Amino acid sequence: MTEEKTSGGNRAVARTGWLRAAVLGANDGILSTSSLILGVAAAAAQPHAILIAGAAALVAGAMSMAAGEYVSVSSQLDSENALLTRERRELKDDSEAEHKELSAIYMERGVDPDLARRVAEQLMAKDALGAHARDELGLTEATTARPVQAALASAASFSVGGAAPLAVAILSPAHLLGPLVAVASLVFLAVLGAIGARTGGASLWRGTLRVTFWGALAMATTSGLGVLFGKVA
Repeated sequence: MTEEKTSGGNRAVARTGWLRAAVLGANDGILSTSSLILGVAAAAAQPHAILIAGAAALVAGAMSMAAGEYVSVSSQLDSENALLTRERRELKDDSEAEHKELSAIYMERGVDPDLARRVAEQLMAKDALGAHARDELGLTEATTARPVQAALASAASFSVGGAAPLAVAILSPAHLLGPLVAVASLVFLAVLGAIGARTGGASLWRGTLRVTFWGALAMATTSGLGVLFGKVA
């Protein structure tokens, strides 16, 4: 029963982490793509130029997210592997010291000294490296870094988010393109803000307003720059 609960908890942690990352990626996709579309539109560019800019923003942003996430998570994985290699060496060189170290960890958590020593002994007999990775280093299967999965998930979530304002731009009449993209993007951001807040257990309204406010500020800024550079050009 305990193992089932632990396994379920690990899956819940992994699922929550994945969902939050997907929401953040989609949020970036919406904000980056819509801001660029509005900036180019504010510069009085032709509709086809606006759409090309939006498509380029979507592709470039997705690739950037994938590359950045892959490099970041690969570095994390390298650190985890280095820690495990060191722990494996310490277990081989001085197993008794590692047993005492694991026992001390359990005692610090409130376990009776005799029981802590027995638990450490039994866990190390079954999987010494796994016990130290989990309880000493804080590394579990649910939190293990996966660079390729992280890169693909980031690229996919960014692409889904960026496709939303781009689709609105494609379907909008030329004279309403800017306002429709802005309104639709703010609605998309508000929905994602609510999902992110609910996932993290935060205030629904606060999370929604925070994302919407900063999204509106970003779009207003790029639109203002578009107007400025449009006049200069």
